[in-house]
Amino acid sequence: MTNIRVGIVGYGNLGRGVEHAISQNPDMELVAVFTRRDPATVKIASDAKVYLIDDAEKFKNDIDVMILCGGSATDLPEQSPHFAQWFNIVDSFDTHAKIPQHFEAVDAAAQKSEKVAVISSGWDPGLFSLNRVIGEAVLPVGTTYTFWGDGLSQGHSDAVRRIEGVKHAVQYTLPIKEAVERVRNGESPELSTREKHARECWVVLQDGADAAKIEQEIVTMPNYFDEYNTTVNFITEEEFTANHTGMPHGGFVIRSGESGANDKQILEFSLKLESNPNFTSSVLVAYARAAHRLQQAGDHGAKTVFDIPFGLLSAKSAAELRKELL
Repeated sequence: MTNIRVGIVGYGNLGRGVEHAISQNPDMELVAVFTRRDPATVKIASDAKVYLIDDAEKFKNDIDVMILCGGSATDLPEQSPHFAQWFNIVDSFDTHAKIPQHFEAVDAAAQKSEKVAVISSGWDPGLFSLNRVIGEAVLPVGTTYTFWGDGLSQGHSDAVRRIEGVKHAVQYTLPIKEAVERVRNGESPELSTREKHARECWVVLQDGADAAKIEQEIVTMPNYFDEYNTTVNFITEEEFTANHTGMPHGGFVIRSGESGANDKQILEFSLKLESNPNFTSSVLVAYARAAHRLQQAGDHGAKTVFDIPFGLLSAKSAAELRKELL
């Protein structure tokens, strides 16, 4: 059986993580990396070649799945439908409120090209989404809670970095500890968005930038910060380099419900990640395998994690899974 041939669009933290994840999967090989930068300036870890993003279409017969590693704020809304014209794709679009319209745009392109396009994969949306569905299906009487952090959010950090006048920035998501304990204790409280999480930004400004204006733009940003208590800290580049270059994250999904004769049941799934982008990359690579298998079976169109059987994520055969993991 030949290896699944993979391409990467974008070679930032996520793209580098995908490259490493591919090397851990013996049924896959990296064909090429595509970038907006001068390819001669992009040094990658593998023997794959680097090309300009505008040259990607030339590889439509050489790549089985293209993994898109851009940001959700401005890259993926354009790139996912664009590349679905020629490739099976996987993206990690994570602006939850805009997923339905993103799905529609990508599905239109993928249906026309008869390719499979997996959107919004990763850990949230992605693995957490699956656990929310499982919790509600198993415990239909109850409440689902999702908490993120403590950790660095790639999507929110990217959104802050896109603001004019920002040189470097990271954003940390912090669960409100009192809220978490109430849920774990089985209280089933009604919690607003603001009562569940706080957000903390650490920003390095470009010379001459207006700090007050940028702070206001951050805390009022729709879909990212406007519904949270957000603290913005302006720091030096030296402090940023010393204290804010790691990318830890994690979180948990809790379903608090009842079964039988009012039995209290709590289902919890959690992650503790030393590297957010590297873990997300590993999820994307697993869904790239599934995208290829679906297309080989004659399927096409946009898909989410809800549409893909777990077995298609594994390099093992269905028989091996039944024998070893069931």
